[in-house]
Amino acid sequence: MNRRSFLEKSSLALASGILAPNLSFSRNFKPISNVGLGLFTLPKALGSDLTGTLKMISEIGYKELEFFGPYDFSVDSVKKSWDQMAGMLGISGSGYFGKSPKEMRAILDDLGLTAPSIHVDLETLQQNMGPLAEAAHIMGHKDVGIAMIPQELRPNLDGYKKMADVFNAIGEEAKKNGLTYFYHNHGYGHSELEGEIPFQLLLDRTDKDLVKMEMDVFWFASAGADMIAYLKNNPGRFELFHLKDMSEKKTFANGGESMNDIMGMFPYLADAGTGVLDLCEIVSVAQQNGGKHFFLEKDMTTTPQETLKGSFEFLKSLKDPC
Repeated sequence: MNRRSFLEKSSLALASGILAPNLSFSRNFKPISNVGLGLFTLPKALGSDLTGTLKMISEIGYKELEFFGPYDFSVDSVKKSWDQMAGMLGISGSGYFGKSPKEMRAILDDLGLTAPSIHVDLETLQQNMGPLAEAAHIMGHKDVGIAMIPQELRPNLDGYKKMADVFNAIGEEAKKNGLTYFYHNHGYGHSELEGEIPFQLLLDRTDKDLVKMEMDVFWFASAGADMIAYLKNNPGRFELFHLKDMSEKKTFANGGESMNDIMGMFPYLADAGTGVLDLCEIVSVAQQNGGKHFFLEKDMTTTPQETLKGSFEFLKSLKDPC
């Protein structure tokens, strides 16, 4: 649903609410009170002007942030790999962008921002949970998770089974440190593999109390996955969401199993409310099934202010009936 049709429907909804108030908000839809932002939306701006960019984010109205790594506490091998990739992408920072957790927390507090979740790499979660948790408690992070499973760790169904065991172990360790582990799926694993759907296998083989999920609506749509069914069939599992839009209905050329396939979808990224995804319905059903945090994320947008302002206005105005 785009902004124009949303406004038209909102007008009709308002009229029907006046005429028949008992029919309004039939699904107990609650407007998103704390619209969040995934900071990989604008990594270049953060690298060049951290405080100014965070101030802009706050002034637009965003309340929650999700940071991306690596961080000072990340393992060295990941930092080296990131340095190579960041150079190619023209990104000059990550994590807390040269600030200590205490310094970054002070900046966020001054701007009225919180950071309930962060993306961390798998190795750091396995090897450096102690230092990670120390920083998380200073920053106020509650949820820590990975952006994707490295391709070499999921070559077959056994690979996914091993990852389920790894997820449970990380989830247990996170819980001991007062944190909750989550998995952000990047669209792969939704096609049948050896008679099973790998993503469903992960849901089935992980402890629902130790391993939560972050649904990225664009990547689920890219996989052709039924988001509404996943939400309704797995209440309480999907607590975090990345909201963005898709300029036209499109799916992976080869199931999203490789980075080339994933990168091939980037041209179809769109600001929230300007594309074909029914974000209103997704958010409504998510809220009914345990959704807690909703982050706008449009990876490395080339129009930061336009993307942030337009998407915020759209997401903040969502209400039933959709």
